[in-house]
Amino acid sequence: MAPPDLAARQLLDTLEGLMRGGVRWVWFRERDLAPDERRALARDVVDLVGARGGFVSIGGDPALALDLGAEGVHLPGGATPVDVASAREHLPHGCLGVSAHSLAEVEAAARAGADYVTLSPIFATASKPGYGPALGPQALAAAAPFGIPVIALGGIAPDRVGLCREAGAAGIAVMGGLMRSPDPEAEARAYGASLDVRSGRSGSGRG
Repeated sequence: MAPPDLAARQLLDTLEGLMRGGVRWVWFRERDLAPDERRALARDVVDLVGARGGFVSIGGDPALALDLGAEGVHLPGGATPVDVASAREHLPHGCLGVSAHSLAEVEAAARAGADYVTLSPIFATASKPGYGPALGPQALAAAAPFGIPVIALGGIAPDRVGLCREAGAAGIAVMGGLMRSPDPEAEARAYGASLDVRSGRSGSGRG
């Protein structure tokens, strides 16, 4: 395991590459860090991403998101309507997301007033081994009636982006495929190209 300072530098270097490759939305997690270390690293991430015109969602901590001036907060699976309302009080104009691992959780998040959900795992992935079998793209289509944007998460490779978009995903979220790549910039461009082809867009902006 890398020392904390080295691990943080590696993360920021990877983010630099991802931003050059067109990534504009970063979900900051790093839940295993001590509070002071997490705050310091989150500050560096918000500063780096913001300087490049990006958008940061802080995982699970509305107060930290408010303190750092982050644009959004992402609540964990099982978040209650009270949790969503509390997060909204902290960030009344922020983007509020919730993790969902079933259609019932998508519906609950929509009813609670979340702005979007991530639904996972869509495909089998080593990053999310404890959330049951892969839901498949059909779960994205089944979530459409709930009227909330759904971000596909879990096992999303560039050649699977089209399947997710065609099933109704508003976007994709990727962790391992980008963070473990030896060339984050090139990998980000590959994902961006898949999004652009499927949406008929050109350019590097990501929704």
